[in-house]
Amino acid sequence: MGQKSHPFGFRLGITETHLSRWYAPKALYGELLVEDEKIRQYLDKRLNRTPPNAMVSNIHIERTREELKIIVRTARPGLVIGPKGAEVDRMTEELQYMTGRKVSISIIEIREPDMDAQLVAENVAEQLKKRMGFRRLVKMRSEAVMQAGALGVKIQISGRLGGAEMSRKMDVRLGALPLSTLQANINYGFAESLTTYGILGVKVWIYKGPYTNEKDENQSNAAGAQARARGRR
Repeated sequence: MGQKSHPFGFRLGITETHLSRWYAPKALYGELLVEDEKIRQYLDKRLNRTPPNAMVSNIHIERTREELKIIVRTARPGLVIGPKGAEVDRMTEELQYMTGRKVSISIIEIREPDMDAQLVAENVAEQLKKRMGFRRLVKMRSEAVMQAGALGVKIQISGRLGGAEMSRKMDVRLGALPLSTLQANINYGFAESLTTYGILGVKVWIYKGPYTNEKDENQSNAAGAQARARGRR
């Protein structure tokens, strides 16, 4: 059997930094870890699983003694903020009630959704749910990613494709995809599509080129820029 590394975990601490950035003593670590997961599940359910979809790619969490800071990366910041900031204020209040801590939410706009693997995976999963032809869909999304400026892309779907009795895998790969190169900036996303004949899994890899010393707007910059791990020279 092939042993495959997660593209993000493989680069963690070398060219990528953690999605949760905080330190806690041993007695508090477990409690804060569970709290982080509850926050992510709450925001995902509220912003991604409830229409209208806010297209949130990932959520970064930073903690200080006084404050819990949440950084939301989204392609539709207007939906997250709401009219006159009402939506973000409501979320802040609910999170403060849930955690018992002072909460601040920052929003980063994703300017090119086709270059974000998680958003591409969510989009493919949504279209599969609407019974769009999987072969045509995967090919179209792959070409759209390449036109957006990617150097390589791979989209893989697996499950009962087309309602077949036996599950199988199908993938489309365009351009280069150096998965074993630590200096390669590979964005990875996974989503599930709940169809009438079972769950289909969607995996997306997007190769954006080698890491550079400049801040990449599609990376987790903003507040975590100081904590960013540096690439090998």
